Amino acid sequence: MTFQLASQFRAPEQVAFHRTELNVILSLYGRMVAAGEWRDYGMSHLRDVAVFSVFRRTAENPLYKIEKRPKLRLKQGQYAVIGMDGQILKRGNDLRQVLRVLERKLIRAVD
Repeated sequence: MTFQLASQFRAPEQVAFHRTELNVILSLYGRMVAAGEWRDYGMSHLRDVAVFSVFRRTAENPLYKIEKRPKLRLKQGQYAVIGMDGQILKRGNDLRQVLRVLERKLIRAVD
């Protein structure tokens, strides 16, 4: 009985995006694809971090990485948007708020 209880409270072996998080990310991704800015994406689910990478072309380095690090939830925020050069563009606990840094790219002046 003790063995069963111990296995129930074990930390997950990998971090993943929840369905609601993916809906928010894929909604932004769809709008950026429609605008012609992004063309491909990739996801990685590792032990400490889940990463959604966005590409302009398939054979390139990612333009942006959207990371989820649950261990930073109480410190800097579990979500981060990281640019191509590795610079953290925005970090926080509210995914929609963090992704606003990328939505600004959709706003353009209309001639």
